[in-house]
Amino acid sequence: MIGRQIDSLKPEVCREVLISMFTSFIRPKNLSQKLMRVIFSIYLGVSALVTGGQFLTEYLKTQDSIQGELEQLEQTVRDSVATSLWQYNQKQLDALVVGLLKMPIIVGVDIFDNNAKVLVSRRSYEEGAAPLSLFDTESELSWLLNNTKIALGTLKLYSSSQVVLDRVLFGFALIAITAIVKLTVLFLLFIWALDRFLAKPLKELMSQVDEVQLGEKGRERIKLSVVEENEISKLQEHMNKMLCAMENAQNKLLQDEQSKRMWLEEAVAKRTEELQVLNDKLRDLAAYDSLTRALNRGSFIETARQMLVQARSDKSAASFILMDLDRFKAINDTYGHFAGDQVLIHFTQAVQRLLRESDLFGRLGGEEFAVFLPDTGIDEAVRLADRLRQSIGEARLEVDAQTITYTVSLGVSSSRHGDASIEELFKQADVKLYGAKEKGRDRVEM
Repeated sequence: MIGRQIDSLKPEVCREVLISMFTSFIRPKNLSQKLMRVIFSIYLGVSALVTGGQFLTEYLKTQDSIQGELEQLEQTVRDSVATSLWQYNQKQLDALVVGLLKMPIIVGVDIFDNNAKVLVSRRSYEEGAAPLSLFDTESELSWLLNNTKIALGTLKLYSSSQVVLDRVLFGFALIAITAIVKLTVLFLLFIWALDRFLAKPLKELMSQVDEVQLGEKGRERIKLSVVEENEISKLQEHMNKMLCAMENAQNKLLQDEQSKRMWLEEAVAKRTEELQVLNDKLRDLAAYDSLTRALNRGSFIETARQMLVQARSDKSAASFILMDLDRFKAINDTYGHFAGDQVLIHFTQAVQRLLRESDLFGRLGGEEFAVFLPDTGIDEAVRLADRLRQSIGEARLEVDAQTITYTVSLGVSSSRHGDASIEELFKQADVKLYGAKEKGRDRVEM
């Protein structure tokens, strides 16, 4: 028995246990491990704050002590430095400074005259290896002559954070080791208690729950080996009650499932049909002008862009006709907006009768329309535009016993091998259309 216990304490076994505990702490997989991580994270944070406070207190206490030693040293050497200054004995002054720098707590000495000019400034460290921080003590140097105090300058002695750290290093190490030992012992004790009273009963509970879930226990209930009356035993009772309720509910659900499934399938089929109809309507509204049923601006431009890409791939010509009804506002003002709408519908139908199936027609907005002609050169496009102009000019539209006539102006642009963008063709045709308007309307410009 003792031999087995000794074998269990071998370094390899201890290392594996520690690695397993560390892994479960860093990457918890269950509730007990997460609980352990939360508690120890809090404890570690509190320990770090307390230990940091101890470090800071020790550091400040030691710095105050060194500050007091600096002041005592300064009082001790102040008269000697003043004597050297009064006698202009630079050799003796240098010797005093060298002696001061040999003292462990002094890292620098500065001596100034009455005009704050530096007479001596020396450090015990290299220029590029300055300590993290410095603190100093300062006193005035003077000489008493015939009961008259003559000011000679100022003496400054420096110490550093490195001196403080060197002095408190042992105390810091002792505090850190104590904190680590306490944390380790508490960590091991907590793991033992957590495994004894929480982890093992929970594992047993989860194992039996899995058996119930997989159907291995049939209609049996959960029965743990825990004999203590605690939260886990109460959880066992509640879970068994829940299993009974679930069994009863399952039987009832099985009875209702078939009828609900049939109802749901019928509802889904009906809803799918309605959604399809709505989607068709939405696509139609998104692509076509509601009045003329021609393509709207967005759909026309996008489709024309795709057709122009195909023309570029086929190295074929493509043309663009931009059309604007002349004095359309006057028609609205004279005959009313209903008559104006009828004119737009009449114009759309008249244009579509003269186009090929491959041609693209759309209403860009208001009384402005456009035609995209794939595989069509500029000459053929101009001839088509002129036929459109003549057809509209000869048309007569009867609205509410009134005869309405109107004309249209057209601008034509073309891309020889699909090398222009649809935006460029649009701009070119717009310029030509503006020219047709300027030259009197009812014209085709190319």
